[in-house]
Amino acid sequence: QVRVVESGGGLVQAGGSLRLSCVASGSIVSINAMGWYRQVPGKERELVAGISGTGRINYADSVKGRFTISRDNAKKAVYLQMNSLKPEDTAVYYCNANIRQLWEPAADYWGQGTQVTVSS
Repeated sequence: QVRVVESGGGLVQAGGSLRLSCVASGSIVSINAMGWYRQVPGKERELVAGISGTGRINYADSVKGRFTISRDNAKKAVYLQMNSLKPEDTAVYYCNANIRQLWEPAADYWGQGTQVTVSS
């Protein structure tokens, strides 16, 4: 069984920083793309940042220059460093990982979400 667990959310003032972490565990053969999404009530979940298995990175326009995604393959982890936070960054942040298990095709796994609140 595969688990994806996020940590690092919280309350921060505008202009501050937070670092989100996400670790995958279980019967994992390989991890392809990993990414961070966010969702606010009443809106669609949106991609914030993604990193492929080969290290190719993409960001939502709204976070370019402020957020940095990275991954540690040995730890099966992905991180999101968030700087210069704005109130509009307030959301529940979800980790996503495309994971292949033995004898199974690759599938997307989601974490439970972590709340990020930015006060003005």
